[in-house]
Amino acid sequence: MRCTLQHSGTRQVIGLDRVRGIAASVAIALVLVVTMAAATPGFAQTPTPAASPTPTPSPTPVSTSIAYDRSVGNSALDLGSNFLERLGNQASNGINRTFRTNPGGGGASASTEDPRYRTWFEGYGISVRTDPQGDFVGDRRKTVGGVAGFGARVAPGVNLGFSVDQSHTDVDVPLALQSATLDLTQIGFNGSVDKGPWTWAFAVVHGFGKVRSSRDTGLGLATASYHAAIDGALTEISYYWTKDQMRIVPKGALEYVRATSAAFQEVGGLDPLNVGSTALSRARIMIGAEIGRYFIIDQKILDLSAYGKFVDNFHQDLGSVQVSLGAQNIVVPGIGESRYGMDAGASASLSLTSVARLYVNYDGKFRNELTSHQGTVGFEYKW
Repeated sequence: MRCTLQHSGTRQVIGLDRVRGIAASVAIALVLVVTMAAATPGFAQTPTPAASPTPTPSPTPVSTSIAYDRSVGNSALDLGSNFLERLGNQASNGINRTFRTNPGGGGASASTEDPRYRTWFEGYGISVRTDPQGDFVGDRRKTVGGVAGFGARVAPGVNLGFSVDQSHTDVDVPLALQSATLDLTQIGFNGSVDKGPWTWAFAVVHGFGKVRSSRDTGLGLATASYHAAIDGALTEISYYWTKDQMRIVPKGALEYVRATSAAFQEVGGLDPLNVGSTALSRARIMIGAEIGRYFIIDQKILDLSAYGKFVDNFHQDLGSVQVSLGAQNIVVPGIGESRYGMDAGASASLSLTSVARLYVNYDGKFRNELTSHQGTVGFEYKW
């Protein structure tokens, strides 16, 4: 009995020892956890950093944003060419040469002296379409204008003239939602020298004008107003061959035109642009011929003629313009014609008296990316 009680007490002691060991292990584990937590408070409490906002990029202008300025530059260049060629035609076209050679017409003596002075007035309209090329979306241009001129024979076979051309052009770039107007004044000086069947003619022009533009930005119109100018020169040689009432006049000409526009800043709309100055130039050779015939009807002279010429734009500096919007800027190239093309036209002239005549002209220009049609009505008086 005594031994049995002793064994039971031993078991109780062992059970208590196990409980104490487990409790000690749990206490040690708790102490370790608390110690580690206390040693790394920063890691446990560090907040997640807030994401920094992405900076908004500054808007950048695109090349189509100044399509109107590219169109206006080409308009000025073409108007300078048109005026030069009309001035050259004043000297070398067949009807004027016919009257200088045979002023009475209808078999009158070539020695008959024509009136010394003359003046002319013209009204004209031009329609031009430029096709898309590169990032340029194409345009439509319409021009109306008038010319007043005065000429004189200063020596046998030597003629000089002075004229003024005033025109208004509407430029429409529909796919870019842009438009512009160009009011251009041109002053021209021309002359000619006749030597037998040969005629040498020249013309120089200077023009200056005002451009007003409008661009739809989606949040209003951005508008601008700036100046443009042109300068040009032409020299032409022709040979006058006639048989009875028929004539053929082969011609060759060299032309140079330069157009410039001032820098400007748009006003209004969303993100108005700063646009730099620009300059573009073109030099061309033209070779062709005119064929014509006159008829005497009731003591009046009706003259009909047509011409065609090959055009080689052997030099085209299309220029470029810098466009800025805030700190961003781009350089936009200009637009031009194809190198080769054709010009063609026709004319009808009715001499009402020996000193007065009415005339109408058609002139067309045909290029790969450009087509132009011009109609002119004029009146000339001599004394």
